[in-house]
Amino acid sequence: MDKETIINAEFEGERPLYTKKNVYLENVIIHLGESSLKETADVEAYKCRFEGKYVLWCCDRALVRDCYFAESARSSIWHSRDIELRDCLVDAPKMFREMDGVKLRNVRMPLAQETFWDCRNIDIDGLEAEHADYMFFHCSDIKIKNFKLKGNYSFQHAKNVEIWDSDLQSKDALWETENVTVYNSFINGEYLAWHSKNLRLVNCRIGGTQPLCYADGLVLENCTFEPDADLAFEYSDVKATVLNDIPSVKNPRTGCIKAASYGEIILDGNIKGPADCQILKL
Repeated sequence: MDKETIINAEFEGERPLYTKKNVYLENVIIHLGESSLKETADVEAYKCRFEGKYVLWCCDRALVRDCYFAESARSSIWHSRDIELRDCLVDAPKMFREMDGVKLRNVRMPLAQETFWDCRNIDIDGLEAEHADYMFFHCSDIKIKNFKLKGNYSFQHAKNVEIWDSDLQSKDALWETENVTVYNSFINGEYLAWHSKNLRLVNCRIGGTQPLCYADGLVLENCTFEPDADLAFEYSDVKATVLNDIPSVKNPRTGCIKAASYGEIILDGNIKGPADCQILKL
């Protein structure tokens, strides 16, 4: 079946393109209104501008290229499957909820608060997100490369995550996560990854006070610590190799830590059993 083609058009109001199937949009403007492409399938949008809310709700399969989502287009893509954005600027907050299958390539999101909630099967290469508090909340099965994040509380309750070559400026990142691996990245923000399970950090820089506490199955391979990353590993089960100085280690529960040097090692009466962590120098 040939695609329906809509070029150089403008729409507004509620549900102007409701239930469209197999449609191509080019240089289309969706003005203020709601649910412009709700209950659609096999949508392709190129060089379009979206200003209204709830653009692609309940959509199966969409490719969105070189498009712009205005701030007024908040909550634009929810409850949909197999959605891809390429070379897009997204000023709209609260994108992507209850999704299965999201791919992003070269996307900028300057106002990304509360984006990616309860989503699964996420594939990202090239994303810049700012004002991005609570990003990736309760998401699973995520692969990310080249991610620049400025926003707190990221990846809370996330599972099965792989992150490469990224810069995460995020307080309380990776809390209560499970099965997360991060490669070649800078993670900067206090209280990193508390209560996490099976977190593995490889060739990473770690900044911010009290990182990696209350963790189970924590592994660090060839990582480095910033000078403010003090009071690390409290009550954690940890196997760590750190190539530089750890400012301070406090009451690790069990495992083995190897570092070039330590500013301070604190083992006091509050330590929890089995209290047998080896703390060694490289």
